[in-house]
Amino acid sequence: MLRIGLTAGRAAARRLRTSSNRCLVRNFNLNNNNNNNSKNAFASSFRAFTACSISDSKAIATTSNVLDAETVTEAYGADAPKYGAVEDSAMSDAYAAIELALDSVVKIFTVASSPNYFLPWQNKSQRETMGSGFVISQRRILTNAHVVADHTFVLVRKHGSPTKYRAEVKAVGHECDLAILVVENEEFWDGMTFLELGDVPFLQEAVAVVGYPQGMLHEGDNISVTKGVVSRVEPTQYVHGASQLLAIQIDAAINPGNSGGPAIMGDKVAGVAFQNLSGAENIGYIIPVPVIKHFIAGVEETGDYVGFCSMGMSCQPTENAQLREHFQLRPGLTGVLVSKINPLSDAYKVLKKDDIVLSFDGVPIANDGTVPFRNRERITFDHLVSMKKPDETAQVRVMRNGEEHEFSVTLRPLQPLVPVHQFDKLPSYFIFAGFVFIPLTQPYLHEYGEDWYNTSPRRLCERALRELPKKAGEQLVILSQILMDDINAGYERLAELQVKKVNGVEVDNLKHLRQLVEDCSIESVRFDLDDERVIALNYDAAKVATSRILKRHRIPYAMSTDLIDEQNVSQIELACSS
Repeated sequence: MLRIGLTAGRAAARRLRTSSNRCLVRNFNLNNNNNNNSKNAFASSFRAFTACSISDSKAIATTSNVLDAETVTEAYGADAPKYGAVEDSAMSDAYAAIELALDSVVKIFTVASSPNYFLPWQNKSQRETMGSGFVISQRRILTNAHVVADHTFVLVRKHGSPTKYRAEVKAVGHECDLAILVVENEEFWDGMTFLELGDVPFLQEAVAVVGYPQGMLHEGDNISVTKGVVSRVEPTQYVHGASQLLAIQIDAAINPGNSGGPAIMGDKVAGVAFQNLSGAENIGYIIPVPVIKHFIAGVEETGDYVGFCSMGMSCQPTENAQLREHFQLRPGLTGVLVSKINPLSDAYKVLKKDDIVLSFDGVPIANDGTVPFRNRERITFDHLVSMKKPDETAQVRVMRNGEEHEFSVTLRPLQPLVPVHQFDKLPSYFIFAGFVFIPLTQPYLHEYGEDWYNTSPRRLCERALRELPKKAGEQLVILSQILMDDINAGYERLAELQVKKVNGVEVDNLKHLRQLVEDCSIESVRFDLDDERVIALNYDAAKVATSRILKRHRIPYAMSTDLIDEQNVSQIELACSS
């Protein structure tokens, strides 16, 4: 089934993994919590790449297609050829790529600390990771989002320099796994040149991936290049951001530390290295220029990441002849069947279930959901949708009850009911009488381990992957755990259930739940949960118990900062000091 802007089930591309060395750094063994598929509903099987590669620092490793710039000089001595002038024509592009990249590609050092979703008032231990990046126009550095995700401190170092410079993260797009860094120190920019963005390479065209891959015996301090050819171009699962966007598959290994490095074709950038296929040799993926330009254009126009548009539809192919006949799809017409529409999308206002979408902006859609791409290639029409700018309109032609209609649909990024990732922000929580309430997120489910799809609460997992929001701002609020006390004894088995009502009022989101609790004007407060379970507490006694429980567990605040407003600041300070 085609998924247009809706979170799918478990990803088919389970073996995809990001290529930064986010794991096994200084003995930290961490899961990469970003799936949508990213480690996400697709993620239960997505992991950050943890293997390391060994490279010989004294010889040109032609057998592995990995070239080290400084190694070339060591191997040839004073007679070392200028890169690009090597007799072996098969390797000349690799040498040219090194020469082009020496003054553009940088090594990135990140200190990061991810939230603890089981204990949302805490962060996990900090970890150090490394990746690559390269200079683009206007003194900016482009890299992968997963290289700087949950960062607390970022340094960059240019080739041939022992000095690390402080960098600030200007913009991050986790869906497209891209980030822009800026360095204020003028000394850093001496001798640096920027790389230009090129075009999407054709099949079998050669590219060279440049970066700082890690090894088991060293930290990849020398720049290296890996040659490969393009084997396919199609929308692909982005592991980190749990999205499906255009990607380029190449037959070159993308190793830990390569993340964020440029893939060079000729004298321009063809893409950004970002992930590989676990268990397969020499299958890597790069982010193509159209996705890069969409990300950069949004940042330049708004100052921040704007996201990728979605129609908010789930569509079914109409390859079966009887299915087409049933929906009165005449011979010569092709399209896909609308099976589900996100109520928050603009398409929900004009399209209906069982419509057949015939074309998007005048481009015919085949029965398998694909559209023409180039050189007789085809890709899913999701790509056309994702390349639209937020609030742009598209003309959609549909077949409804045997009649053709054309509608104008406004496109914008859509958020799922249960967020797929929560990078660079703290989790929300509200504690009352020892009951810890949170909005359900996929990162919370990832805390159940690598096989979270099978080990997390089944009902919550299914809702996270399938349910759609019915109104703006809606969250699925759950009782995540109970901090034991006399006030809540006997309720300990009610954890991991959804909270549906407070004193008879349906809960819209966590902030609404907090407001309903604080506005309680009767003796008891009642919570209605899944399975018709009920929690009832004496309101005054519960408020007193809250302060006692917070102090016992050394929790500074009864709620996360995003829930704080002027009305309850004094209550929070009182709870903290009690």
